[in-house]
Amino acid sequence: MNVPNLLTVFRFVLIPVYLVLFFSELPNRTVWAFGVLLLAGLTDVLDGYLARRHQQVTQLGVMLDPLADKLMMLAVFLSLLVSQMISITAAIAIFIRDLGMISLSAFFHFRGKLTVPANLMGKLTTVLYYIALSLLMFGYPSGSEFLWGVIIFSFITSLIYLLQFKMLNQRTM
Repeated sequence: MNVPNLLTVFRFVLIPVYLVLFFSELPNRTVWAFGVLLLAGLTDVLDGYLARRHQQVTQLGVMLDPLADKLMMLAVFLSLLVSQMISITAAIAIFIRDLGMISLSAFFHFRGKLTVPANLMGKLTTVLYYIALSLLMFGYPSGSEFLWGVIIFSFITSLIYLLQFKMLNQRTM
C-alpha cells in the first residue's frame, strides 16, 4: 500500500477520534473535534497531492478517498444533528446525497465500471462544507443558511458527477 492510500486509511481512523472528542466532556471539546476534522482535511489534500506528484493514483485510492471524505462528513453532520446544531431536514438531505453517492460508487465499482476521480467541483463542495461546519460548530448565526446553500450546490455537483460517470463508461464500452 502506498503513502497516499495509507493517509486515506488514516482518515478512516480519525472518524471515531472526532466522535469521541465531540461527545466528550473535555474543555474546548468543539475546538479539539474541529482540529481532528481539519487534520482529516489536510491529509485529504496531502494524499491527493502525493498520489498525483508521484504517479501513485490507484483505483483503490480513487474509490477509498471520497468514501473517507463522505464518511467523515456523515459522522460530523450526525454529531451536529444529535447536538441539535442542524435541523433534521438538513441532515436528511445530506445523508441522502452522501449515502446515495457512496452506494452508487460501490455498486458501479463492483460491476466493473470506471469511477470518476475527484474533480474541482467535488473539491469545492468539500471546502464549502468545511466552511459551513466551522460556522455551525462555533455558533455563527448565518451557519444554517450557508449550509443550505452548500447542500443545494452539493446536489448540483452530484448530478454533474453522474453525467461524467455516464460519459466515461459509455466511451469505454
